[in-house]
Amino acid sequence: MPFYTYIGLALGKPPGVAAAYVAVVAYTSLACGLSGAFGYFTHLVFADSGIDIPWYVFTAAAVVIVAFLGFRNADLSAKVLGTLMVLEFAFLTVFNVLVVSDKGTAAVPLESFTPTQVFSGSLGIAMMFAFSSFIGFESAALYGEETKDPRRSIPRATFIAVTLIAVFYVLTSWIIVGAAGGVDAPMLAESELGNLLFTLAQQYGGTVLYDGTAVLLCTSVLASYLAVHNAASRYLFALGRERVLPMRLGRIHPRHSSPHIGSVTASVVAAVSLTAFAVTGADPYLIYAAGAIGLGTLGVIALQAAAALSVVVYFIGHPDRSLWRTGIAPGIGFAGFMTGLVLAGTHYSILTGSDSAIVNAIPVVLILAAILGVLVALRIRRADPKTYEGIAAAYMRQ
Repeated sequence: MPFYTYIGLALGKPPGVAAAYVAVVAYTSLACGLSGAFGYFTHLVFADSGIDIPWYVFTAAAVVIVAFLGFRNADLSAKVLGTLMVLEFAFLTVFNVLVVSDKGTAAVPLESFTPTQVFSGSLGIAMMFAFSSFIGFESAALYGEETKDPRRSIPRATFIAVTLIAVFYVLTSWIIVGAAGGVDAPMLAESELGNLLFTLAQQYGGTVLYDGTAVLLCTSVLASYLAVHNAASRYLFALGRERVLPMRLGRIHPRHSSPHIGSVTASVVAAVSLTAFAVTGADPYLIYAAGAIGLGTLGVIALQAAAALSVVVYFIGHPDRSLWRTGIAPGIGFAGFMTGLVLAGTHYSILTGSDSAIVNAIPVVLILAAILGVLVALRIRRADPKTYEGIAAAYMRQ
């Protein structure tokens, strides 16, 4: 797995195993939180239609769907994710065209990029959400063993994903600002909060666009859940194969060639967490989803920072060292991710959107996971030097 491998090779095997444990906690936590978010938003959509079904019923359905898809090979998940992504892009494109047709050049107000607007409000909080929005682009590297030519296709997929996200969603966000009134957009956003896009969809596209946007919000959360579930299951598989976790997790399904035991394990964790929060009556969004997604986001940002640092350290004095690719670029990345980590940590309650003391104390779990990873690595080094030697080495042979 990318974080685990890079950090283990550059910074040492104990930090590598610590990173692996943090990654398992982060991706599994993201999966659980997104399952809760799916149940919450789907409940709202049905409630608007007069159908009152408890949120946990929808979350349970999502857990079953993702468990089935995760048990199969990556191709099936890719087809589902690709279809949902195309539909989301299509609806947002329709929204963009409708706004531009109605408002003309006012749909893309140049005032959005003036220094007064750029530096208004809290720049740090804005940067924190920007970093959080890019969580997941690194997961392309998780599918290296299931790809015919990983050295070529994985970097290409990563660059394409980042470029599409940057261009399309920056443009859409800019048009949303124009649709909401340009410089007056913050006031509308403050009054509408999470309903802003739905309100604008209703205003510019009527009921059809509003309903489609509401449905696609739910399916986009489901797609995100499936993606991070697959990431979690592949980390469990890798650590099981290298005996950092129970070996059983490292088995491949004989027919589907999928890390099926890792997938089942991640699904069981999601089912147990769902049951616990449903029984206790916790708020599905402010407690369950916010706490789990916040924890996962913080964990992945920390891993991205450590991986960027690892590239710099690993290539110091290395014959393949490139000043830009292995020095300056990852150095800039490390500085940026560390900035994001500090901002996310110091504004964690804003990241989660929750005032709960329990929710905002959850990041301690990441520290405990890292400490446990180091202890496990040291135990393996003492008890089984051969297994220890193979830690974080398998993926370099791809």
